[in-house]
Amino acid sequence: MDWKEILRRRLATPNTEKKSEQELKDEEMDLFTKYYSEWKGDRKNTKEFYKTIPRFYYRLPAEDEVLLQKLREESRAVFLQRKSRELLDNEELQNLWFLLDKHQTPPMIGEEAMINYENFLKVGEKAGPKCKQFFTAKVFAKLLHTDSYGRISIMQFFNYVMRKVWLHQTRIGLSLYDVAGQGYLRESDLENYILELIPTLPQLDGLEKSFYSFYVCTAVRKFFFFLDPLRTGKIKIQDILACSFLDDLLELRDEELSKESQETNWFSAPSALRVYGQYLNLDKDHNGMLSKEELSRYGTATMTNVFLDRVFQECLTYDGEMDYKTYLDFVLALENRKEPAALQYIFKLLDIENKGYLNVFSLNYFFRAIQELMKIHGQDPVSFQDVKDEIFDMVKPKDPLKISLQDLINSNQGDTVTTILIDLNGFWTYENREALVANDNENSADLDDT
Repeated sequence: MDWKEILRRRLATPNTEKKSEQELKDEEMDLFTKYYSEWKGDRKNTKEFYKTIPRFYYRLPAEDEVLLQKLREESRAVFLQRKSRELLDNEELQNLWFLLDKHQTPPMIGEEAMINYENFLKVGEKAGPKCKQFFTAKVFAKLLHTDSYGRISIMQFFNYVMRKVWLHQTRIGLSLYDVAGQGYLRESDLENYILELIPTLPQLDGLEKSFYSFYVCTAVRKFFFFLDPLRTGKIKIQDILACSFLDDLLELRDEELSKESQETNWFSAPSALRVYGQYLNLDKDHNGMLSKEELSRYGTATMTNVFLDRVFQECLTYDGEMDYKTYLDFVLALENRKEPAALQYIFKLLDIENKGYLNVFSLNYFFRAIQELMKIHGQDPVSFQDVKDEIFDMVKPKDPLKISLQDLINSNQGDTVTTILIDLNGFWTYENREALVANDNENSADLDDT
């Protein structure tokens, strides 16, 4: 029909009366009721409809549900075994290296073999299904740097694959100790893991079995001190894999590890024996615990009594004495004062009013003890006003009258500030830093002359 005809008919149609607002609402309700009834009628059996929604929550078996617990453990073990079989074994890794070497793309850069993207894909096709995940454009682009021919280093790629395989192997190994099956390890779980790891670490061959429990405690505390700041008693397996502590621990597999590396590695036998030896030396009454007086001889024996009082007020003690585990937290905090977890530990002790920040009163409270020690040692006390101004200048807090934990961390001066407030020797070193640097330079010059 022609549109002109439609328009004529429309104009010829008499105007109908407009519906009232109430009539429109009634009509809308009638339509809603009609369509809702039709929709509901198509789903007479609502229970069957809801069964199509997949189940997304499975509760953990209770302690008295032994059969369900055993079933869960067995299913997890089978799952982890399947995941383990999906990883490349030594023979497959050797075959991968052979294929990469065979398909290298000249010219070499020094002694480093390279491979372009075309050959990279060819190796991926020949390497087998297990290697498929590594031969992607994303991985190639990640390893591509400044090569003018658009190639990547074969060694870098192979190391990337090795690292990935190691991470998956380690995750599976850690998951075997995850009793709850929730992706985290409790303290007892990690203790069992490290205890069973000891025989596989040649650098720990010299440890006596009677020392194993102390070694395990020493090793586990580092993980929990830094990875469990809220003291929940558990650590995510992902966090363990992401930090460098496991690398340091497994570094002890190297039979030719240098003496210097062992001394700087918290998990080495010399380091563990050093820490435990210090604890025994401080324990003068040989009761296996440390009193405040015994702990006061830690390090250079120049920590203030005010700070030590706060340690025993805030930290877990037994009849006013500190056990080895609490001592390890104390040592980790003082030996790693640049780390946020260590600063959090010390900040809690300095925050005497539990306000979440340090003000002039807090700083003065601790520095008065430094001034008193200076008098005892025959030194002229330094003005608190000068020290306070220096601290605020170093930290540059958001609030000019308050220093928060985050201010300390952001300033990168947290170790210096805390040392000034708790340790006379640390304060003296800070005050005389310019003279000490000058002496070092003079000594270096004298050595050069000789």
